[in-house]
Amino acid sequence: MGVPISQMWTVSRYVLTQRLRGRNRYPLVLMLEPLFRCNLACAGCGKIQHPVDVLRRELTPEQCFQAVEECGAPIVSIPGGEPLLHSKMDEIVAGLVARKKYIYLCTNGLLLEKHLHKFKPSPYLSFSVHIDGVGADHDRSVCRDGVYDIAIRAIKKAVEAGFRVTTNSTFFRDASPEKIREMFDVLTELGVEGMMVSPGYEYEKAPDQENFLPREQTVSLFQRVFSQVNRAWHFNQSPLFLEFLKGRWDLECTPWGNPTYNLFGWQKPCYLLDEGHVGSFQELMELTSWDNYGRASGNPHCANCMVHSGYEATAVQQTFTTWKGFWKTAQLTLFGAKPTEAPAAEPVSRMEIASGSPAPAPENLVALEVH
Repeated sequence: MGVPISQMWTVSRYVLTQRLRGRNRYPLVLMLEPLFRCNLACAGCGKIQHPVDVLRRELTPEQCFQAVEECGAPIVSIPGGEPLLHSKMDEIVAGLVARKKYIYLCTNGLLLEKHLHKFKPSPYLSFSVHIDGVGADHDRSVCRDGVYDIAIRAIKKAVEAGFRVTTNSTFFRDASPEKIREMFDVLTELGVEGMMVSPGYEYEKAPDQENFLPREQTVSLFQRVFSQVNRAWHFNQSPLFLEFLKGRWDLECTPWGNPTYNLFGWQKPCYLLDEGHVGSFQELMELTSWDNYGRASGNPHCANCMVHSGYEATAVQQTFTTWKGFWKTAQLTLFGAKPTEAPAAEPVSRMEIASGSPAPAPENLVALEVH
């Protein structure tokens, strides 16, 4: 099982409480971005395209705690940038643990081994290490040689030290189903608690605009990936979301499920789209025209999105508030998912996709660690 029972119980109780109070829109995971700077410049990333003065800034621990309290979500994901570049990340994590929030600290792994001594193992803390493939495949994805070996060594050290360790992987047009399954096997052997998978989002500012997957080809890719299944694999995701990726379950986006707080405030409308910011979580919920987002809205920015930050909250909600979702989840949890029939189409890497004009490469990348 990729999610601890204590966390599942906390989430289920939270979701049911929201429904009993008559709330149809509520957050499940707070995406807390305490900084934007990074020590990598991945071609598919649209999060580091900011001026130097912005990249040097970071949220204070007090700002982070206030956002967490204001939002109230039981889970806090800390992406970036690279969170371990933050000068007080250990203080932020300790404060969130004290508040009994389940934390996923997302990291590329380059600094994890160096900073591991600053943290204490806790059922509330998981290091979520970014791994996009095995060996050179991962290094090519993050645009730097040698990153895979450093990240794998850091995973081993963290597991040995008793930390919860998960991984997150983003796949694009050039993904190979066979190599993805190889990666699943490697990570399982390393002892990671669970793996998170997602297609890449079409960030307008990402330097590489050629490799994003349209929705139909995302489904094709994941059908091929799961045409062979190893029961030893564990995923840190709802079984319904994985079925959604394979085209076996229908989900609609609930962008309010994963609200984002960063240097500029509460980001409208979600982690993936940046259409301005507001000063409070209440303003975000009340002033955002939510009907304008999600595939059903017809918004072209949402047409191809199948990213977990948009759909995982929907899957969790269906699991705990509908009989159909509950029984399907129970079935998948107890007996596992059946292998999909791989579609008889050309490999995903050869498919043609519509793409926009290439965005400029980042000019002001700040890759300095704060001491």
